[in-house]
Amino acid sequence: MMRRFFVFWAFFLVLAIPASAQSSKLIKELESKRGELQKQIADTESLLKNTKKDVGSQLNSLASLTGQIEERKRYILAINNDVDALERELGKLERQLRSLQRDLLDKKKKYESSVQYLYQNKSIEEKLMFIFSAKNLGQTYRRMRYVREYATYQRLQGEEILKKQEQVKKKRTELRQVKAAKETLLKEREGEKAKLESQEKVKREMVASLQKKQKGLQSEINKKKREANQLNARIDKLIAEEIEKARRQAEEEARREAAARKKAAKGEKSEASSDKTKKEKAEPLEAYSMSKADRELSGNFAGNRGKLPMPISGPYIITSHYGQYAVEGLRNVKLDNKGIDIQGKPGAQARAIFDGKVAAVFKLNGLFNILVRHGNYISVYCNLSSASVKSGDVVKTKQPMGEVFSDGADNGRTVLHFQLRKEKEKLNPEPWLNR
Repeated sequence: MMRRFFVFWAFFLVLAIPASAQSSKLIKELESKRGELQKQIADTESLLKNTKKDVGSQLNSLASLTGQIEERKRYILAINNDVDALERELGKLERQLRSLQRDLLDKKKKYESSVQYLYQNKSIEEKLMFIFSAKNLGQTYRRMRYVREYATYQRLQGEEILKKQEQVKKKRTELRQVKAAKETLLKEREGEKAKLESQEKVKREMVASLQKKQKGLQSEINKKKREANQLNARIDKLIAEEIEKARRQAEEEARREAAARKKAAKGEKSEASSDKTKKEKAEPLEAYSMSKADRELSGNFAGNRGKLPMPISGPYIITSHYGQYAVEGLRNVKLDNKGIDIQGKPGAQARAIFDGKVAAVFKLNGLFNILVRHGNYISVYCNLSSASVKSGDVVKTKQPMGEVFSDGADNGRTVLHFQLRKEKEKLNPEPWLNR
């Protein structure tokens, strides 16, 4: 019984050792994830520049500021989540500390009882009397072993108390570290909230300024809509052509496979074989919309939803989201975006979000636009000042394909317009990207 007791506590101590490192590991993991968001915000703050007073520049500046505010809100939300995680860790540590303290108190009481017992039976004569008063040799041996094991038990109890005291000490240190991390995080949250309030104040001032220029604002919105419609019409036409091209290639591949099967079956004149050949001839061509290679590429692309890299290099802000939405604070100002607009730093490169083949490169209003096919998915990169790929090129994930245009008339504003399609279906790119 006594040996099982020792084994149990030794096992408990082995389990307890790695637990002390878990809290510091959690803190480091939270700091690492939060650090990425923090760097993103710091890098993108340089994108917020004073713009000219004309409506177009002010509208662009409002979009940039709104994107920065969204990033800061994401960061504050991450801080809130980290605070909650540290709160849960603190609760766990406090429960563990109370348990260790109870165990320590229990061991001290047991040790005190054993010391009192030894004190009451401390003389050599009493121990010898206890041993030699045995009725036979076997009992003598058992009593000798008992005296020896009880002395060992008392020594081990003392050692366990020291170990338990060390565990309590480490747990208290761990508790202090987590509390300090939480306090630092709370201070950081207050600082971010103050920055957010300042940015929202600037945004309100921008909106108020734009509201006074309603006529010019509506004119600018209409101009942007005309440019967007022109771009989307060209993209839709090219995508339709690409889908048709892929369909013809798939049909040709299917015909070749059918011819190969027919040749392999030549010489067999059974009725079953004849029926199969007729069925292959009657197969509707529409069933062959993709080649085998395209089907595999499409499956790999779909499997990476939420993991695809951003289509722009360097720091970025998403300044316009997918779909129809009203601009906050401005009357009758509604946007309809078929993709997303991503602002980066001057010199930023458009980069492929996945392995694929360049379907088209075209110029519109002096700027380059690139379509890349990934099976039946197509990614679209617009507003480039240069293109380093051509139609038919095979591209790899994150491969640079051209420099995003920087508008010198608008303080070097650099915005990539990005779209994602599944054949003709327009998709919201954001859920597909790793942010």
